[in-house]
Amino acid sequence: MAIKALACELPATSGAPLARWHAPDLAQAAVEQGIVASISDTTIWRWLSADAIRPWQHRSWVFPRDPNFAAKADRVLDLYHRHSEGEPLGEGDFVVCADEKTSIQARIREHPTAPPAPARTMRVEHEYERGGALAYLAAWDVHRARLFGRCESSTGIEPFGRLVEQVMSVEPYASANRVFWVVDNGSSHRGQASIDRLQSAFSSLVLVHLPVHASWLNQIEIYFSVVQRKVLIPNDFSDLAEVEARLLAFQDHYERIAQPFEWKFTRADLDALLAKIQWQPSPSTDEAA
Repeated sequence: MAIKALACELPATSGAPLARWHAPDLAQAAVEQGIVASISDTTIWRWLSADAIRPWQHRSWVFPRDPNFAAKADRVLDLYHRHSEGEPLGEGDFVVCADEKTSIQARIREHPTAPPAPARTMRVEHEYERGGALAYLAAWDVHRARLFGRCESSTGIEPFGRLVEQVMSVEPYASANRVFWVVDNGSSHRGQASIDRLQSAFSSLVLVHLPVHASWLNQIEIYFSVVQRKVLIPNDFSDLAEVEARLLAFQDHYERIAQPFEWKFTRADLDALLAKIQWQPSPSTDEAA
């Protein structure tokens, strides 16, 4: 149907000065383009709903631009499923995901937060003073659901190194055969220099970099999302000391009840995803054309 095809195009394709289509805009465009003599917004909405077409919605994404995206991601997915280079992991092998959650503020509310009451939700004062910010660094043992974390005044090579030492100095990691550390490409652990630095300090450590812009493959981000929902929203702290105390207390609480994440995304799922988006033009392709 021509109207559904129109809804699946960007408005700019038709010369419409819009960022996205809404039903009234589609109705007007359909008439102007001679698709129909007249049509109601409700009819268009009903037709689009039948095929779950929602041009008024959008979401942000990052096109995979790492030329070795599949190979790097496959290595991480294999580790999550207890394999490395085609061989099962041994009893002395461990997989740890790590990253930093930056700029966690202490927002000091101008009026105390009011707790929930019958027919009333929690009330949080809109105005606040800034009490500074800190970084929370954490590491998650993928298969043992063990959690490590620390608060630092900022991120960087040295703070991340202290997190690595915090993990690698205790058992079973101190005497492990291999400890695979899955990290993104942040400045604290980027490139070959980070591999050389950390593996020279800990001979059993194997640093594994995710593809660029693929933090969604890092399991520590799942834990960070839990922290965001359960600890940091709403943000109401008296000072940074309270922020740190709550983060570390929640860390202890979470580890006592945690189970390994049920990671279902496989190599086959990745191949299907990359094939699905392969038709999308990349910025470099556009520039070359």
